[in-house]
Amino acid sequence: MSTRSSTVDALLWERLAALHVQVENRLGTALQRRHGLGLSEYRALGLLAEASDGELRMQELATRLGLNQSSVTRLVGRLDAAEFAFRDLCPDDRRGVYAVIKEAGRARWAEARRTYEETLGAALDEAAEGAPETAALLAAMREAVR
Repeated sequence: MSTRSSTVDALLWERLAALHVQVENRLGTALQRRHGLGLSEYRALGLLAEASDGELRMQELATRLGLNQSSVTRLVGRLDAAEFAFRDLCPDDRRGVYAVIKEAGRARWAEARRTYEETLGAALDEAAEGAPETAALLAAMREAVR
């Protein structure tokens, strides 16, 4: 790989990382203020709501959230305390533990989803304003996922 492409890749990655931090902060603040949910809690509820039977093994939930086992255990504990989800043992394998969404969790996630989507769009649009490189990057990425 040439020095030039390595430098371009490093610059691209730095811009993506900065954009990620900026957007994640906006999302986290909006979800906490409007719905009392942290960003990981929102995402966990979304994964559970969209899972068949509304449940996922704790390890799968951890992997899909990008969290370690200890962090996802605490997260599900918070969801349990809020009565949005609960932990359940696998009937076939007593060592297997599932996180299971409750109806209140589905309802809270559905309420928060609109806030998440509106805040995400606004944060991305704001990041693109006055930054032609970011605007071009976002336009290309949006086109790529259509």
